[in-house]
Amino acid sequence: MDFAPVPEDDAFRTEARDWLAANAPHAPDRRIWERTLGAAGWVGIGWPEGGYGNRTATLTQQVVWAEEYARSAAPPRSGHIGENLLAPTLLAHGTPEQKARFLRPIAAGTELWCQGYSEPGAGSDLAGVRTRAELAAGGRSYRVTGRKIWTSLAHEADWCFVLARTDPGSTRHRGLSFLLVPMDQPGHVEVRPIRQMTGTSDFNEVCFDGAQARAEHVVGEVGDGWRVAMSLLGFERGVSTLAQQIGFAQELGRVLRTAVETGAAEDPVVRDRLVGLWAELRAMRWNALRTLGGSGGPGAPSAAKLLWAGWHQRLGEAAVLVRGAAAGVGPVEWSPSAPYELDDAQHLFLFSRADTIYGGTDQIQRTIIAERVLGLPRERKGVV
Repeated sequence: MDFAPVPEDDAFRTEARDWLAANAPHAPDRRIWERTLGAAGWVGIGWPEGGYGNRTATLTQQVVWAEEYARSAAPPRSGHIGENLLAPTLLAHGTPEQKARFLRPIAAGTELWCQGYSEPGAGSDLAGVRTRAELAAGGRSYRVTGRKIWTSLAHEADWCFVLARTDPGSTRHRGLSFLLVPMDQPGHVEVRPIRQMTGTSDFNEVCFDGAQARAEHVVGEVGDGWRVAMSLLGFERGVSTLAQQIGFAQELGRVLRTAVETGAAEDPVVRDRLVGLWAELRAMRWNALRTLGGSGGPGAPSAAKLLWAGWHQRLGEAAVLVRGAAAGVGPVEWSPSAPYELDDAQHLFLFSRADTIYGGTDQIQRTIIAERVLGLPRERKGVV
C-alpha cells in the first residue's frame, strides 16, 4: 500500500491538528474527554459506515489521526480498549443486535471497557483460563466466577469482555466463551488496584463472584471463545502502534537532550547506543507501515511486539545511563503518603521492565513465530 500523502490526507491532518489544538488543552478529565472525542466523531474512524456516530477515514488518515493525537497535548485515552479491541471484534464476530447495542456507546465515549484475559494461573498461557461461566436456570444468563489480573483501566470501565470456561469438562483451548460482562454489580464484581514499583496503579485484579452476563452477550458461538479471543489480539497491534511510536520518539528526544546536557553524549560508546536506538525506531516505523499495508504475514504482530518491547527497555536503560549518579536520587522531601516520586527517566526505566511481559511475553511471541511462521513442532505443555 502506498502511504505517500495525498491532498485529502493533508486537509485531514490540518483538520485533526486544529481540532486537537482547540480542544485538548481544555479537557477536564479523561472520561469527559472521551465524550468530547465521541461528540466530534473522532472515535472509531477506522470502522465502516454503519450509523454508529463515527466519521470514517482511509487507512492513511487513520495513521494521520494517531500521529497528530500523539503529538498533541491530549490526555491518555480511556476508551481505546473498547474502540480498538472490542469494536473490531464485534464487527467481525458480533450479531447485529450486539453491534447495535455496543458500538454506538463506544463511539460516543459513554461506555468504557476493560479486557478480562489473564489470570493468576494463566497469564502468558491464556489457554489455562479457569474463570468459569455457568448457565443459570432458564438459560437467559451466565454466572461468572473467577479472577482476572493485570486488567488495565478496570477501575474506570463500565464493561469487561471476559474469556471464561463455559464447558466445565473442557481443557486448554476448547470450551471457552467470549462474554460481555457489566462491571457495575456490587457484591459480584470487585476491582483491586495493583501497586507497581513505579508507585502507580495502572493495572488491577478483578474478582467475579457470580457476576451476571446475559446469554445474548456471548460473542461468537458458545465454546468458540478461543477463536474470537485470538481474533481480537490480531487487532491489538494496528494503527495504534504508530501513535505508540510517536510517544517513543518523544521519549527518545528527551533522552538525547539529557545526554547533551550532562555531557554523556561525548562518550563514543553512549553515542553509539543512542544512534542505534534512533535507527531501530525508524525501522520499527517502516515495519509497522509495511504491516498495515498487508505485507506482514501471520507472524507480524508477534515480531512487532518483540521489536518494540526490547527497544523500549533499552531506551529506559539509556535514560538512566545518561543521567549518571543523579538517576539514583529520590525526592528531597519524603512522606509516608508519597514514599518516593519518580522523574520521567526513572519512571521510564522502571515501567519499561514490564514491556517484555504484558501484552504477551517475549517467550510466547517467539513460540507463535516458531509454530505459525517457521512451522516448527508445537510446544509440549508441561514438559521441562
